[in-house]
Amino acid sequence: MSTAPAAPARSSGIADWIREHRLGVFFGLTFLASWWPWPFYLLGLAPTAFFACGPLVAAIVVVGVTEGRAGYRAWGARMVRWRVGWVWWVVAIGTPLAVLAVAVIANVAVWGAPMPVLAELPWASLALFAALRLVNPLDGPFGEEPGWRGYALPELQARRSPLAAGLTLAAVVALWHVPLVTSGQLAAVGIPITFAITLVYVWLFNRTGGSVLLTVMFHIAQGTFSYGALGFTGADAARMDWLVGALWFAIAIAVIGLDRQAWGSAPRSAIAQRRPVVA
Repeated sequence: MSTAPAAPARSSGIADWIREHRLGVFFGLTFLASWWPWPFYLLGLAPTAFFACGPLVAAIVVVGVTEGRAGYRAWGARMVRWRVGWVWWVVAIGTPLAVLAVAVIANVAVWGAPMPVLAELPWASLALFAALRLVNPLDGPFGEEPGWRGYALPELQARRSPLAAGLTLAAVVALWHVPLVTSGQLAAVGIPITFAITLVYVWLFNRTGGSVLLTVMFHIAQGTFSYGALGFTGADAARMDWLVGALWFAIAIAVIGLDRQAWGSAPRSAIAQRRPVVA
């Protein structure tokens, strides 16, 4: 005597709603997880205004609810995608360092800022700091990249061109950084700079076939050398923000204008593929 196969268990209404609005839920959770201490900071009741781990936390939650184990496997695969060609490793690590070097040279040559003495830099401390940034969820590279590039960008590119997806993500990421301005951790000019550099991240992510690892390395190289560590203070340090910002805007315009093919369609490996939930 045969029996009919059991019907698959129906997911809860809230899980279905999250699947229908997964990107909006991701953004909402990201802002909530990162911004919740901001009002308490403004009232003098919290030591920080911002947690950088919001995108990571939001991605963990939304991927788990919407796609389960299969989603985690695909998401994790983007994190460790390292076979992208040595040229892209050079681009990811070398571009932020080159931007910093050009800004330093301009600051010294044109405005007479003190020349950093490379031999006197705390290289051991900088190397340790860079290594910690690779695994510290409370810092930008590991706290942001798995969410912004590992989850949000592939979802955006499932329905939009890379350029439209990049402009959308750039606006969101720039807005997300606002509490850092109010707490003095980021100059106001950092908001438009963030918009521009997000477009460079999009280009790098797509050109490496959706490698979050390469965007993490890019992020580490971008922020490991502080202006203070290079010996810049006061007006010289403030000028560095403008110089670095101008260079990132120039690079964003260049990668859009000179590599138009990259902005028409993203590689399949950089686009979200909807998967059924496995409990």
